Amino acid sequence: MATTITDPIQGGDAALYRLLAWTSPAYPVGAYTYSHGLETAVEDGAVTNRAGLIAYVEAALGRGAGAVDGPLLSASWRAAVADDAAALDEVAELAAAWRGTAETALESSAQGAAFASVTAAAWPEPRFAALMARHPRRLVHPVAFGAAAGWSGIPLRTALFSWLGAFAANLVSAGVRLVPLGQTDGQIATATLLPAVQAAAEAALTTELDEVGTSAPVLDLFSMRHETQYTRLFRS
Repeated sequence: MATTITDPIQGGDAALYRLLAWTSPAYPVGAYTYSHGLETAVEDGAVTNRAGLIAYVEAALGRGAGAVDGPLLSASWRAAVADDAAALDEVAELAAAWRGTAETALESSAQGAAFASVTAAAWPEPRFAALMARHPRRLVHPVAFGAAAGWSGIPLRTALFSWLGAFAANLVSAGVRLVPLGQTDGQIATATLLPAVQAAAEAALTTELDEVGTSAPVLDLFSMRHETQYTRLFRS
C-alpha cells in the first residue's frame, strides 16, 4: 500500500527552504559566539562531560531562556499571522526588556538584529521591514524569527521546534569546543535532547506571556560571572 506524506509546511518548499536556512549554523547571526554562560560552568568544573552538558542544555530549554523565548516566539507568530501590528509591537517591547543578565540580553538582541537585517535583505517582506523600522535594532531573536515565520507560512509548532532545536544545537556545539568533547559525543548529546526540545515547544504553545518566567538561577549566575571572566572565547 502506498503511503502519502503530507507536507506540514503551509508555504510548501519555499517556506521549508527558508526555515532550513534560518536555523542553519551558516545563517549569519553569530550564534557560534555565544555560550549562554556555559563557558563559566566549564571553567568552574560544573560541566565536565557529555552528561553535564546535556543537563545544562535541558535546564536552559525547560527552565531558562527556552521557557521565555518559546512563548515570545509563539506570541510574535500569532500577532504576525493576525496582522495585529499593535500586539506585535507589545511583544517586541516586552521581549527587549525581558532578560536576566546583560550578556543574555546581548545574546538575544545582537542575534535578533543580525537575523532581521539578513532576512530583510534575502527574503524581503514589507510587513517585516515595517516591524524593523518601528523597533530599530531592538528586535530580539525569537520575536524576529516568530514574525518572519508567521508571514512565511511556517506553522507555529514547526517554527518553535526548529528554533528551540537550533538553540540547543548551538549550546551543544559550544560544549564540544569548551569541555572539550568529541564530535560523536556532541551528536549523541543532540539526539538525547530531543525530548527536552519537544517539551519546550509544547509548553510554548500553551504558555501565556503573563505566565512566563524562569527558574534557573544557577544559569543566570554563570552568565553574570562570565561578564568578568578573565579568559574567555565566547561573548556570553
